[in-house]
Amino acid sequence: MPRFKDFIELHFVIFLWGFTAILGKLITIPAVELVALRTLITALALGAIIFRRGMPLWMGRKLALQLMAVGVIIAGHWILFFAAARVASVSISLVGLATCSLWTAFLEPLFNKGKIKPHEIFLALLVIMGLYIIFQHETSFDSVLGISMAIGAALLGSIFTIINANLVKKVSSTTITMYEMAGACLGTVLFFPLYTAYFVESGSLNFGLTTMDWVYLLILALACTVYAYTASVRLMQRISAYTVNLTVNLEPVYGIILAWFIFNEGEQMSQGFYIGAMVILLSVFIYPVLEMFDKRRKKRLQQPFPDSIVAGKD
Repeated sequence: MPRFKDFIELHFVIFLWGFTAILGKLITIPAVELVALRTLITALALGAIIFRRGMPLWMGRKLALQLMAVGVIIAGHWILFFAAARVASVSISLVGLATCSLWTAFLEPLFNKGKIKPHEIFLALLVIMGLYIIFQHETSFDSVLGISMAIGAALLGSIFTIINANLVKKVSSTTITMYEMAGACLGTVLFFPLYTAYFVESGSLNFGLTTMDWVYLLILALACTVYAYTASVRLMQRISAYTVNLTVNLEPVYGIILAWFIFNEGEQMSQGFYIGAMVILLSVFIYPVLEMFDKRRKKRLQQPFPDSIVAGKD
């Protein structure tokens, strides 16, 4: 049975996730170097937790490689997400990321050989309309590039979420995350030569962290990743998955409000941006509601009719 403090902690976890884009913009080193350090610190911290709890660490070569491959996708997701916040704004990156649940709605049936539902098509059209409104008003190159990168981050996020939903049946969530963070770190490091050759004007990496960069980085890795992830898994033991998923939809809302106060982004965004953002967030919020009604409808259709109705009796 969930307690009131469980719901308070859940909102705190979502608040921390909404804070990640803020931290990503506050840290002065580039997005690629940031992801390398974040994933390294997170992997080491989770490895220490697993060792202290006496949990099995080695899962076999095949499964370890699968998990680390998923980590490479996560690295791409975070690089695009943080880069979008740098190129455009935190608000734009969070609105683009809000399309993640709808990407999942379309991709999950393809991965699991299911059917796309009619209400998911409707919501996808709603998201496209919201994006169209934003692109009509945010016409600068940085804004268009930023939201495109954020949508790409959402696509990668939906892919690794679907894969993890199947992997979690085999391995504990803490072990999965540790291997994936290690894979994300390794994938980012392997990307360094290509990155410095074609994407960095100076041709060299930038790990020049200030004192405040280290503070923000540790908060990002330990609070927003290690704590928030493990807390969300623990809370799902008492709070329903539906309630958790519905609350997670507040992440872009929290993030945009924080960005408005910290970076004063309200002056940088056009009115059309907020109209389009509201349309996209509306689709995100009503998705679980429509999903609930769809499940209830299917459940009613699957129920057998009483014998009296079948026989035509009163």
